[in-house]
Amino acid sequence: MAGERQAVWRVTGAASVVAITWVTRLVGLLAVVSVVVPAGRRGMRGHVAEWLELPQDATTGAAAVVLVVGVLLILLASGLKRRKRRAWQLALAASILLAVSHLGMRHVFGAGVVSVALAVALVLNRSYFVAQPDPVTGKWVSLRVFLQLLVAGFVINVALVSLSPDRVVEPLPFVDRMAESALALFGVSGPAVFHLEWMEDLVASVGLLFGLGAVVLAAYFLLRSAEPAPHLSQDDKTRLRALLDKHGARDSLGYFALRDDKFVVFSKSGKAAVTYRVIAGAAVASADPLGDNEAWPGAIEEFLAVCRRHGWVPAAMGCSELGATAWARFDLDVLEIGDEAVVDAETFTLDGRVMRGVRQAVAKTKRAGYAVRVRRAEDLVDGELAELESLAAKWRGSDTERGFSMALGRMGDPGSVLVTAEQEGVVRGLLQFVPWGEDGLSLDVMRRDHAADNGINELMISELLLAARDHGVKYVSLNFAAFRKLMEQGRRIGAGPVARASAKFLGWMSHWVQIETLYRFNAKFQPRWVPRFLVYPGVRELPRVGVAVFEAEGLGGRSPRLRRLLRR
Repeated sequence: MAGERQAVWRVTGAASVVAITWVTRLVGLLAVVSVVVPAGRRGMRGHVAEWLELPQDATTGAAAVVLVVGVLLILLASGLKRRKRRAWQLALAASILLAVSHLGMRHVFGAGVVSVALAVALVLNRSYFVAQPDPVTGKWVSLRVFLQLLVAGFVINVALVSLSPDRVVEPLPFVDRMAESALALFGVSGPAVFHLEWMEDLVASVGLLFGLGAVVLAAYFLLRSAEPAPHLSQDDKTRLRALLDKHGARDSLGYFALRDDKFVVFSKSGKAAVTYRVIAGAAVASADPLGDNEAWPGAIEEFLAVCRRHGWVPAAMGCSELGATAWARFDLDVLEIGDEAVVDAETFTLDGRVMRGVRQAVAKTKRAGYAVRVRRAEDLVDGELAELESLAAKWRGSDTERGFSMALGRMGDPGSVLVTAEQEGVVRGLLQFVPWGEDGLSLDVMRRDHAADNGINELMISELLLAARDHGVKYVSLNFAAFRKLMEQGRRIGAGPVARASAKFLGWMSHWVQIETLYRFNAKFQPRWVPRFLVYPGVRELPRVGVAVFEAEGLGGRSPRLRRLLRR
């Protein structure tokens, strides 16, 4: 019975949260419209204001407050959707302030009445908004931005009023000039007497612009989805390595859980763990949980509890079919996003017609003087690892390291294998493979000098595969081919219009993201295709999850230029 009551509470709470979120957006929109559109401005002088004999400046100030609060409510809706307690507190205060501000206004849109209803709904449903604030490093950034903009607007207006000649502004004491500049921030006229209307409008516009900007930008920094700096402690890494030692052979992507930019949560038994990173309000787990698959549900429960506690959207990127099945038991949706190419090293050969392209590329590069060296990271001489890391960064081709669920983000871990292609003693290509259990390897880094001959990657991979059997390696995981099945289906004879359009779209996207190129490169080695999946709560959350995944993988997401601008 307790479980049934809890389930009913969750369903009821979800419906209430969704309803309150949309009502908040509606109230905010109505508030903005009531000030912006002409019909709303004509009703700015209301009955209550007349009864209280309030001056017109008070009504103008109320309109400015309504506009700011309306924008604030629209911003708060996102936090309410995530059940943030801070968003609930601010939304309650904003709805009450909005209702009070409408005492001085008479408009036909009813935002004042609806804001009262919103405040009542927020109070009645307060038990559903319990998510903790996101852990942030700069707690005072919101206050700093707010004060900076207010001071900037105030100083600009003081300068405008002080430097204007007497024919533009009536001479004022310095205290009155400060009062005029401060009141302009709230849309209220001060003691200044302007002889030219354009100067009065300029002072009012500057004040209102910086006043509104201070509130809106401060609200953005206060409510934005914080991204706590992830870090695995040494104890976390030790426990994860112990799980990999016991169960690492099951998943080719398991070793990538040891990336430094991840958090980890363990099941209560300690037999399983989920590693994840928080981006754009979404907690994205990488690949399958680590450890005993019988203990996976316990780790997933702990991960989902963390997401509920902070209001994060849970997701998992690059799951296997078994992992996706485990996640789906928690009412999460599953989407197949592509296939991982796995080559059987014991049976790999360059012979045969199907390997003709790879064989020709290998022969061509060998004739050009390339030689391949395959070594464990422990066998590198002093200083060689640093040199290879420098070359890998130089050849990367982007400002940031790409990869999250299928990349380690560092080189030279014990047990990893490095493959180099050298021409006349100069390294021209580099691969790094990380351990996959005791008898497997997973491709991590694939870099080449841009001036190197074509076919150098085929040479390095084929030489590794041919040498793998002598070192007890049975399986080698290569690159991930996104949406492979969609491309294959869309280019078959008789494919339907939707399949053809999907294939064309993926081909167009390949100009920016290596989708088709990686697929065709992997296919050269005749791999076994292993499907990989994306796990997410539902269609409504898919855009947020998509942005988080793209940014985690280093493929875009939010614009870095926009983030830098907002930080400034």
